[in-house]
Amino acid sequence: MSEEGPAAVVAVPNLREFFHDSVQKALRNQRVDVDDHTEHYVVNVLTMFARSEELYERTSEGVRLRPLAHMLADASAAPSSQQRDEALRRLGDVSLFIAGFFAQSFARKLVDVDYHIAMGGRAYGTLAENMRYSMRGQAFATVFLELAKKFQRLVDVLNDVAEMAYQHTDKDILRLYEIWLKTGSPRAFAILQRLGVAPVNAGRKEH
Repeated sequence: MSEEGPAAVVAVPNLREFFHDSVQKALRNQRVDVDDHTEHYVVNVLTMFARSEELYERTSEGVRLRPLAHMLADASAAPSSQQRDEALRRLGDVSLFIAGFFAQSFARKLVDVDYHIAMGGRAYGTLAENMRYSMRGQAFATVFLELAKKFQRLVDVLNDVAEMAYQHTDKDILRLYEIWLKTGSPRAFAILQRLGVAPVNAGRKEH
């Protein structure tokens, strides 16, 4: 899988600190309120997947990103509850990162950003439900539940993190409108308004 990332590469001495500051700024920009533990989890996901070897997997066909449907199948076929939860967690993490950082690049692809939002939100929701009944996982259940409930809004937050140095142009309008139609993203709606476009509700999917 080949994706195009943000236009500018930011050199920082401490990647975790950079993501921590950027996520906090984006949360304020998007008016998204999350628990400190959830914010810390999101920062950890970004820091981890900033290393490509953590995001992509080695297969017989080379290094690539495993399809989300295959990750879900791994969770369903897992021989133990621990392995099932690990597979669900990776599914949620990968979905959040890809939807957050590569939303613009989904244009003209068969699988769009709303698919990643749906898959990731459900994975985190199932994980939260599973961990409610586990002494080992109860501390994380609240975090995964919030990730599930606010998945789309957190995608907006990560869009901000990825595009803070990016100036939108007229070429983005159709794609932003498509994202808004499919996900109801308040961020996409606000950018369209700043670009002088007044989105209408006709035909928008409800989630």
